[in-house]
Amino acid sequence: MSNDRHDADVAFIKALAELLRENDLTELRVKRDFGEDDSLDVQVSRNQPVAAPAPVAAPAPAPVAAAPAAPAAASEPEMPEDPAAHPGAVTSPMVGTVYMQPEPGTPSFIAVGSTVSEGDTLLIVEAMKTMNHIPAPRAGTVKRILVEDGAPVEYGAPLVILE
Repeated sequence: MSNDRHDADVAFIKALAELLRENDLTELRVKRDFGEDDSLDVQVSRNQPVAAPAPVAAPAPAPVAAAPAAPAAASEPEMPEDPAAHPGAVTSPMVGTVYMQPEPGTPSFIAVGSTVSEGDTLLIVEAMKTMNHIPAPRAGTVKRILVEDGAPVEYGAPLVILE
């Protein structure tokens, strides 16, 4: 009977993936409750380019228009176009969901301009219902936060820029 349940779960996940593709969605999350201690919690996401979260968190109103202009390039020479290439980039060690605070309703671990010490928690990446604290690899100041609270991240995606 558990094999039938497994086959049904696989068919359900495949149907969700098809819905995702057919409707041009980027993420779909469903929870099915089968009983008191029995449920299926599924999140299906499309592969997105690693740099996709950066424009969402970037404060500049038109970074594409500013890049070719010489005066804009002269005013910000230290920021490479790809945040992952920045020497102060802290990247995600796993696929998961980002949380900026230890629990809902509490202050965030960091903010732009915060000073952190080596080993301080920058944020949490939840993977397979495990909360993984992401430590600062070195002391520094938070220059940019490239992800939003609750956003999915891929392995190697830039999370924070420390200088």
